[in-house]
Amino acid sequence: MNLFTIHLPPPHNSLFNRRTTRFSICFSSESTHRVKLAESLQSETLKLLEWPAVCRQLTAFTSTSMGLDAAQSARIPVGKTPEESRKLLSQTSAAVAVPRPLDFSGIEDVSPIVGTAVSGGILSIRELCSVKRTLAKARLLLQQLEEIDLQGDFPERYSPLKEILHSCGFLVELEQKIEFCIDCSFSVILDRASEDLEIIRSERKRNMENLESLLKQLSTRVFQGGGFDRPLVTKRRSRLCIAVRASHRSLLPNAIILDTSSSGSTYFMEPKEAVELNNMEVKLSSSERIEEQTILSLLTSEIAESNMKIKHLLDKILEIDLAFARAAHAQWIGGACPALSSRNCNISQSELLSINVEGIRHPLLLESSLRNLSTDVSPRSPDLDQGNGVMYSEKKSHAHFPVPIDIKISHGTKVVVISGPNTGGKTASMKTLGLASMMLKAGMYLPAQNQPRLPWFDLILADIGDQQSLEQSLSTFSGHISRLCEILEVASTESLVLLDEIGSGTDPSEGVALSESILQYLKDRVNLAVVTTHYADLTRLKEKDNRFETAATEFSLETLQPTYRILWGSMGESNALNIAKSTGFDERIIERAALWVKQLTPDKQQEQKGLLYRSLIEERDRLESQAMEVASLHSDIMNIYNEINSESQDLDGREAALKGKETHEIQQEMRTVKNEIQTIVQRFESQLRNVSADEINPLVKKAESAIASIVEAHQPSKESLVREIGQNLYTPRVGEQVYVKAFGNKLATVVEEPWDDDTILVQYGKIRVHVERRSIRPIPPDASSGVAHLKTQVKRIRSFRDLGSLSGANSNQKDSYGPVLQTSKNTVDLRGLRVEDASHQLNMAIDSRAPNSVIFVIHGMGTGVVKESALKTLRDHPRVVKFEQESPMNYGCTVAYIK
Repeated sequence: MNLFTIHLPPPHNSLFNRRTTRFSICFSSESTHRVKLAESLQSETLKLLEWPAVCRQLTAFTSTSMGLDAAQSARIPVGKTPEESRKLLSQTSAAVAVPRPLDFSGIEDVSPIVGTAVSGGILSIRELCSVKRTLAKARLLLQQLEEIDLQGDFPERYSPLKEILHSCGFLVELEQKIEFCIDCSFSVILDRASEDLEIIRSERKRNMENLESLLKQLSTRVFQGGGFDRPLVTKRRSRLCIAVRASHRSLLPNAIILDTSSSGSTYFMEPKEAVELNNMEVKLSSSERIEEQTILSLLTSEIAESNMKIKHLLDKILEIDLAFARAAHAQWIGGACPALSSRNCNISQSELLSINVEGIRHPLLLESSLRNLSTDVSPRSPDLDQGNGVMYSEKKSHAHFPVPIDIKISHGTKVVVISGPNTGGKTASMKTLGLASMMLKAGMYLPAQNQPRLPWFDLILADIGDQQSLEQSLSTFSGHISRLCEILEVASTESLVLLDEIGSGTDPSEGVALSESILQYLKDRVNLAVVTTHYADLTRLKEKDNRFETAATEFSLETLQPTYRILWGSMGESNALNIAKSTGFDERIIERAALWVKQLTPDKQQEQKGLLYRSLIEERDRLESQAMEVASLHSDIMNIYNEINSESQDLDGREAALKGKETHEIQQEMRTVKNEIQTIVQRFESQLRNVSADEINPLVKKAESAIASIVEAHQPSKESLVREIGQNLYTPRVGEQVYVKAFGNKLATVVEEPWDDDTILVQYGKIRVHVERRSIRPIPPDASSGVAHLKTQVKRIRSFRDLGSLSGANSNQKDSYGPVLQTSKNTVDLRGLRVEDASHQLNMAIDSRAPNSVIFVIHGMGTGVVKESALKTLRDHPRVVKFEQESPMNYGCTVAYIK
C-alpha cells in the first residue's frame, strides 16, 4: 500500500498550513500502522492455514538451491494484483506443456559471492568460476526453451517462460572475461590474463630450470661422495636445497644450513652457487602472486559493478525454477488450473458463481495420502499437522484419500455460515478455501476437478483456534475479540475473512447477538466472509438478507458419523445428543437433555425438526443416482459419436486414395509377373533351338512349372475372392452379427430386414442406427465350413503347333502323352484337405482321366502327410504308369502318367 508523501512547510507558513501538516503526519502514521497490522495479520493467518507446509511441497520439484531455499522458507512469489497472479498461472501452464524438463545443472546461488565483491573482498578462482558457470548455464536455459519452441506446434505456448529470460541480460562480456583469464577446469589463472603475468612466469620458468639443473648436479656429487643415500633436492623455507648427512657437510663448503632433521643427522643446505637463483625464484614467485591478485581484483570489481544485473538474473532463474516446480507439483497432485472470477457487472451464464470449485481436497491431507500411495516422489517436508477435522473416507490402493468437497458460492453472497457437528469438517473446509485462494494467488494448480473458479483476494484473514494468552491476561473469548477487532480494522472490500466458532466462549445469548452484529458489519465491508458456528440463529440470517448463505456438514443418522461433505444452502444440526448416545452416555442423561431441547426449541421448529433435512438428503441421493446414469449414457453416446465421426472424415478422399494405391500396386505386380514370365519364355526359346525331340517334353515341363509357380505366388487368396464375389449378393438376416464399416469395422447386430432404400437397421451397444447395405459385410466363415475352391486358368505361354509335328516325327512309346502342359482340367489340388478326403479326391481324378494323359497333383509341402498319402495312392493305383516327384522348378507338385 502506498503511503502519502509528507512535505513539511517552511517556518513562515500560516497556522492553517501547520495544522494541515500535523493532520497529514497523523494520517500517514495511521496508514503506516494499518499496513504493518495487515502484514502481521496476514503472516499469522498463513501460519494458521499451514501455508508454509504447502510451500514445502514444492521442495521436491525445485532444481536449484535458490528454489529449494525459497520453498522451504515459504518465500515463493505471490501475486500482489490479479494481473500478477494471472501471469504466474500462465507461467505454470506453459511449464506443464513443456515436453521435457530443463537442465538447471551448474547453476548456483552466487548472491553471497556477489555480496563479497560489493563489500570490497577479493574473490577466489573457485568463486569466479562459479559466477562464470552460472552465467553460461542461465543462457543455456533460454536456448533450451527456444529449441523446444521450434519443435512444438504452438510456439506461443511457451512465451510466458521465454519472456522471463528475455527481459534480462546474460552478461556475456563478463563471462568471456573470466573465461579468458581463468581455466576453470584446472582452477588456474592463464598466462594470457596479462602481459606482466606472462613475462613473470616465463622468467620464473627459465630461472627454475637453471636452479634445478644446478642442484641436481651438486646433489649427485654429494651422493657420489657418500654424503647421502641418494641425490635429494627438496624445499625448505621456500628455497630449494640439498639433503646432506651432518658428518659430510664439508662436501658443500660455504653452504647455508636452512633446516635439520628431527634427529639432527641430516642437514638441508643451500649451496652458495644457488643463493642468487633462489633469491630470484622467491622474488619472481612473489611478483607472480601479486599479479594474480591484481587480476582477481580486476575481475572482482567487474562483478561488483554488475551486481544488480547478476542479482536480477538470479531472480529470473529462480522464477523459471519455481514455475517448473509448480508445474511438477500440479502433475503430482493431479491439479486443475484455476480461473479468476470476473468482477464485471455483466456476468455470463457460466459465471453465476463467484466461487465454483468441484471436488477439491485439502492439499496437506492429500500429500499424506500420496505419500502412502507411492514413494516415487515425496516432498522434503516434515510431518504435517492434520488440522482441525480429518476428511478421510475414500480408499485407493492402501492409501486413504481425503473426501473431495464442492465449494459453490454465488455472486452477491458476502457471508457464508457453516453449521454442523464437531469433527464434521467445518474448519478443514474453511482452511481448504483459504489455501485454495493462496494457491491461486501464487500461480499454483488446485487439487480439484474441472476448472476451479475463485475471486482474487488482496488479504486472507483468519481467526482459527484458541487465542487464549496467560501472558497477556486474555481469556479465550477476549483473545478472539481482540484478533477480530484487528481483522475488522484492516479488512477491505477485496478481502476474505475466515472466522471459526464465532461468538463462542461467552454467554450464548450475548454471543449470538454479538456474532450477528459482526456479520452484518462484515457483509458491507469485505468480499467474502466464511464463518463456522453452532448458533442456529445465525443460520437464519439468510431468510432476511440474500447476501447471506448457509452451508452444513453432512452427518449420517444411520452410522452417527460425519461424511465430511458440505451441503450448500442447508442448515445443519449439531447432533450433540446423537453423538453422546453413540459414545455410551447414560440413557437417563440423554432423555433429560432431550426434554430440555424441546422446552428451548420453538414449536414451529420442533414440528419441522429433521423432516426437511431428511427429505432433502433423500432427494439429493436420488438425483445424484439419476445424474450418474445419465452421465454414463451420455459418455457412451459421445464415445460412439466420436468414433463414428473420426471414421467418417473424408471417406470419399480416403476411398479414392486407397483405390489409387491398390491400382498402382496391382499394376506394379503385373509388370513384375510379366517380366518374370518373359524371362522364362526367352530362356525356353533359346534352349528349344539346341535340343532334340526327346528333350522337348522335359524342357516344356520345366518352363511350364516355373510359370505356374510364379502365378501361384501372385494369385489372390481364397477368402478375398469369396468376399469380392459374394459381397454384392449378401443379404443379412435379422439377429445376425455383421461388420459395419461406418463403426470402424466393429460388430453390430441386424435388427430389421433391409428397407426399400437399401438401408439396414443395426444395433451397436445401446445405439440403433440405419446404415447402407454396402457398408456391412458378413463374418468370414471358418476353414471347416468348406469354401468353394476357386482357381484361375493360366494362359499358355506360346503356340506349340510346330512342336507337335516335330514330336510326331521322332516319337516312341513314351512320347504318346504329347506335351506335358498343366491346365485347370488336368490339375487336382489336395492342399488344405484331410488325408482321407485327399485320397478319395485323387482316386476320383485318376479314374476320370482319359487314356494316355497326365494329371498334376498339387499336394504342397506342409507337414508332408498329404504328400505321402498322395504318393502312396499313385504308387498303388493300377492306371498310373509312372509319376515324377517334385521337379526343381515346381515344388509341391507331382506329375502322374495315366495308361
